[in-house]
Amino acid sequence: MPVYTYRCEHCGIQLDRHRKFTDEPLEVCPECGEHALRKLFQPVGIVFKGSGFYSTDNRSPSGASKKQGEKAEKAEKKSENTKETKTEAATKSASPPEK
Repeated sequence: MPVYTYRCEHCGIQLDRHRKFTDEPLEVCPECGEHALRKLFQPVGIVFKGSGFYSTDNRSPSGASKKQGEKAEKAEKKSENTKETKTEAATKSASPPEK
């Protein structure tokens, strides 16, 4: 349940109450009994998680995310390794056996 903040316009008391969305707003002040209680609107706390939300975050030059860059590097290393093993296998089969 959300917490709503109310303030009495007559006596100035401020209070917080847990209320359902479907509940009617409070109108009667518990201190002075007047119908002067008003709901206050306060800023909402927002938490941004992940990269790309802050101006201090670094972007990759191509606009790709960091994970995509890591995947590309891994794929590049893997292709280099397979090229090396293919060339090693080719040179071993081309050379005469040692005695």
